[in-house]
Amino acid sequence: MWIFLATEILFFGGMFTAYTIYRALHLPAFETGSRLLEVKFGATNTAVLICSSLTMALAIRAAQTGKSKSTIISYLILTMFLGAAFIGIKLWFEWHHDYVDGIVPGLSWSYAGPYAPGVQMFMCFYFFMTGLHALHMVVGLGILTVLVVMSARGRFTSQYFVPLEISGLYWHFVDIVWIFLFPLLYLIGGRYSIGGH
Repeated sequence: MWIFLATEILFFGGMFTAYTIYRALHLPAFETGSRLLEVKFGATNTAVLICSSLTMALAIRAAQTGKSKSTIISYLILTMFLGAAFIGIKLWFEWHHDYVDGIVPGLSWSYAGPYAPGVQMFMCFYFFMTGLHALHMVVGLGILTVLVVMSARGRFTSQYFVPLEISGLYWHFVDIVWIFLFPLLYLIGGRYSIGGH
């Protein structure tokens, strides 16, 4: 799992590097694009993912301490619920809002403000990076489904909980990626001046 996560770091690292380069080349456009995003959606999803990391850790701890399978299942289902909530907020609220506002390149683009070509590039990065993150969340939900089935069959004990730990590493990694995406896309966009106005 650590080797797999290392390849994932390289994968996301390439995207972050490309974003950083283009942001440096088109700073005013990227700052303008960042201001088009709704911070409330990103902040809500950040809180949701932090809570999902907690419930995942609690599921692993429940197995380690020999708690009942119903306790483990409860934490796993809660983690799945929070993961699904993240995807739901992203799809049905945020991306739908972006579509209605006409800031989805290739589908609904009507932005005609300053730096329009550069803003469109920023939005391409935004949808590509958050879309790939959401895809990783979907994969995580599939893994959690398998863990719930295994838990229901009584596979995890205080002596055997390796699948939970390994899956937890993946889930925490995906959450950490979002912890970087949130400020990079939503907050470091010149939204506020140094004076706080």
